[in-house]
Amino acid sequence: MIAALTRIACGFALLSSLFCIGCTPGDAGEPAAAAKERLYRHIDTKRFREQARLAKTFCAREGMDTRICLLADMSIPSGKARLVAWDFRKDTFLTAGLMSHGCGAAPWGKDESREQPVFSNRPDSHCSSLGKYKVGKRGYSEWGIHVNYLPHGLEPTNSNAQARQIVLHGWDAIPDQEVYPDGAPEGWGCPAVSNACMTTLDSLLRRSKRPVLLWLYR
Repeated sequence: MIAALTRIACGFALLSSLFCIGCTPGDAGEPAAAAKERLYRHIDTKRFREQARLAKTFCAREGMDTRICLLADMSIPSGKARLVAWDFRKDTFLTAGLMSHGCGAAPWGKDESREQPVFSNRPDSHCSSLGKYKVGKRGYSEWGIHVNYLPHGLEPTNSNAQARQIVLHGWDAIPDQEVYPDGAPEGWGCPAVSNACMTTLDSLLRRSKRPVLLWLYR
């Protein structure tokens, strides 16, 4: 009986950690709202809200999820939280986190283009691609928490996403918290996030009944 109650308590604790404070944990005992405000105080909610309105119109027209979407403002330096999971109904973000971009001609795993990334849809460019994506099939990843999602490029700027094997995944090298003026480590073009962030996103995406929009823009 005690063992069963312990398992139940642990389950509630895990759910609380995923949905209350998002990608980055707060201090022990800190209220969820206060932790979110402290961690993401620099985020321009108004700016994301304007983008979310465009996203909602697109999702409704295309038959995609009108409950949530993922927005990545790539004009924000990679060392700051620039990915948000947006709640259309509450008109605010549920969680936020760092997102890596492609290194291009720079060394893999460094942060040389942290404030001035180069974007490309060309195969073997090692760059990230801007544009709208439909988040597709959940699969196994060799990186992070071993979960990835296959994004389907919906625009000419990201039409080669599948051919380039671009996936949304977690990466051990990406910090849970902001590191600016340093940047997030750069890969070969995948939108990679921290393991904690990927855990939260995975939970949100698995509950969606329709395809979720991932939009990388600047």
